[in-house]
Amino acid sequence: MSLKHILGLDHVMVTVRDLDASAAAWKRLGFTVSPRGTHSPHLGSGNYTIMFGEDYLELLGILTETEHNKPMRDFLKTREGVERVAFTTSDAAAGVLELQAHGIEADGPVHFGRPVELPDGGVGEAKFNVFRWPLADNPGGIRIFACEHLTRDTVWIPALQSHANGVRRIIRLEVLCVDPKAAAAHLGRLIDEPAQADGDGWRVATGGKRADILFYDAAGFARRYPDTVRKGAATEGAVALVLASDDLDGAKAVLGPLATAHDGAVSVAAHAANGIVVSFLPQ
Repeated sequence: MSLKHILGLDHVMVTVRDLDASAAAWKRLGFTVSPRGTHSPHLGSGNYTIMFGEDYLELLGILTETEHNKPMRDFLKTREGVERVAFTTSDAAAGVLELQAHGIEADGPVHFGRPVELPDGGVGEAKFNVFRWPLADNPGGIRIFACEHLTRDTVWIPALQSHANGVRRIIRLEVLCVDPKAAAAHLGRLIDEPAQADGDGWRVATGGKRADILFYDAAGFARRYPDTVRKGAATEGAVALVLASDDLDGAKAVLGPLATAHDGAVSVAAHAANGIVVSFLPQ
């Protein structure tokens, strides 16, 4: 039985060393990027968001060193890229209790917020309750947590949801690891969803129509993407993000020389997107 208070993948966090430079790089890929946000002081981080229909990407950087962001700082010592992902929770406090009933020592919930620049020139606030799975539970090297959105209208702003590359949602996050079956089974236990064999690897559905997470080994990664696309990717952890576009020709035009067409997809090399292959498929 799936967890009652986990509704599927909410957002993917791309941890970066230079927040403003990364925002410019993702704009070059045809994404509409939000104004820069600053998190609560104990988090010590700032962000830009790239909003889709029900999910989104978050470019996350450190503004001030704090105890809370030490795992991020440790990650950035070796690479940039997807360090963690968030699942949507309908009720963070109830979600913690639900995980604890499954024998998982969830941490939280914690409340935080950040100011938001609104299209009319005003300033609102985005508010969240979050909890996380234990730090040691990081299937395929990916930390996971859950996010309860208290102010969706200040996060999913319509003006930020239209992208020149036509992207509307996240289809899949792909993770490179030595033992894909074990990593998928690990995630499956943490979110109470079955791991299923799927072509090059093992897939875990995150709930509803939200994105899947696919685990594969180096051979599987190589079968999916040309050498030029894999250039700049890490040797383990999250390596590719697959997105649905309703205008693939428009995406090709926007990407220009950054686009590599293969197997019905258009992909951008990892070195152009903070260590993550960004692949566009038709909606």
